[in-house]
Amino acid sequence: MRFVIQRVKEASVTIDGIKKAEIGKGFLVLIGIADSDTKEIADKMVKKLTGMRIFEDEQGKTNLALADVDGELLLVSQFTLYADCKKGNRPSFIRAGKPDFANEMYEYIIERCKEQVEIVGTGEFGADMKVALLNDGPFTIILDSDEMGIS
Repeated sequence: MRFVIQRVKEASVTIDGIKKAEIGKGFLVLIGIADSDTKEIADKMVKKLTGMRIFEDEQGKTNLALADVDGELLLVSQFTLYADCKKGNRPSFIRAGKPDFANEMYEYIIERCKEQVEIVGTGEFGADMKVALLNDGPFTIILDSDEMGIS
């Protein structure tokens, strides 16, 4: 499982010209699912995500989490996070989770986040989405369950 977390001042997702979701200060999270992922992995990733202390405190140190700043979440599925570009110029997506399974995991992650964060906006699985953001920093973190030893 892969999360690309971008600290934002605001972010939105638009589908077919209609704004589906928008948030203020918080995280835009691009989510990639692999077939080997589990709900246990998702739980650990959500815990890490919501506990991530990357907002500045009064001294300017990145020491505050989402809850500390009343932060919001925008969760967007993105299978291309599992692109394999080792051979040729056309990426392979063989490592990305199969659509039905990946959608089920995406929905599970959304529900788990809603248990901890008051405002959670979402994209739409499999849709052609236009994502807009005002990156704060910029500050971008990549969480990869394989690299973190989460399994």
